[in-house]
Amino acid sequence: MSLASVKQFFSQHAPDIDVVELEQSTATVALAAEGHGVEPAQIAKTLALRVGDDVILIVTRGDARLDNKKYKARFGTKARMLDLDEVEAETGHPVGGVCPFGLAKPHNVYCDESLKAFDVVVPAAGATNAAVHISPSRIAELTGAEWIDVSAL
Repeated sequence: MSLASVKQFFSQHAPDIDVVELEQSTATVALAAEGHGVEPAQIAKTLALRVGDDVILIVTRGDARLDNKKYKARFGTKARMLDLDEVEAETGHPVGGVCPFGLAKPHNVYCDESLKAFDVVVPAAGATNAAVHISPSRIAELTGAEWIDVSAL
């Protein structure tokens, strides 16, 4: 279902972007970088967090981590990742395949400024072996994401 919802999202909103499915798992940044022949930093990982009663998604570069001070300054609370079982229920995507496309429920999406270091990044595409090659600006455009600075390298 998840991979199908991402493929449907791109067929409707960006038919020029192909979902790439590999034989091997790309569920971690290291596996995805190896599978797609890019540096780990070029993998666009999507983090699912809870802010009060809301769930938000933050897309950041693969080698970045959340900066707790920046995050708290932006969202007014401590970063709280979703539990593994909550991730699929909220996004429709399995852990290792989470992306901001083809979501099961509408969520606010944020793109971290760290993505702008690359012309093309590789986010997952709803499955642990699927991804797309896309510009950071196109991710923001397609998802209505707001640009924020909450990462540390």
